[in-house]
Amino acid sequence: MKKLALALILLPCALFAAGTDMTLKGVTLPGKVQVDGKTLSLNGIGLRTKIVFKVYVAGLYLEKNSADGAEIASSDQLKRMELVFLRGVDGEDVAKAIADGFANNAPEALPAIKDRIARFEKLIPNVKKGDRLVFTYRPGKGVEIEADGKPLGVIEGKDFGDALMLVWLGPKPSDKSLRDGLLGR
Repeated sequence: MKKLALALILLPCALFAAGTDMTLKGVTLPGKVQVDGKTLSLNGIGLRTKIVFKVYVAGLYLEKNSADGAEIASSDQLKRMELVFLRGVDGEDVAKAIADGFANNAPEALPAIKDRIARFEKLIPNVKKGDRLVFTYRPGKGVEIEADGKPLGVIEGKDFGDALMLVWLGPKPSDKSLRDGLLGR
């Protein structure tokens, strides 16, 4: 009986079909994207708010979908985080928020990736409403940063890629409802 009850509770989560187009706050993200000849499915979508301000809609794309943030972050699969901004934000503010996420969710990794975080922060541009920042982790290469389809640079290392994913998916994200949305909850 407990298994049946659990199945009924989890059924709505299963019906949230990873890989289908999703719209949130007027932003539609495709259910599937092609990266390096592989198909990534939209694992989930969420809204980043700060105080009362809606900052961006984020979508998480994976080769293998999961609802486990730690598993996703540590997996050595091709993965992508896409941010679509709902307002203009200074690049330094975006970089600082992400840097705070590193400190809150991957403090043990900080000594090894400190210099790469500093390079990463310098790559983040000012954004305006409608702009897209995309972070794509490629196994064996690192994280490629792009703004509106324009490559900005690559930060090498799986350890950096893992820590970056934990910014949104870790135990202390800046926005828990965003994390839940990205995990398909």
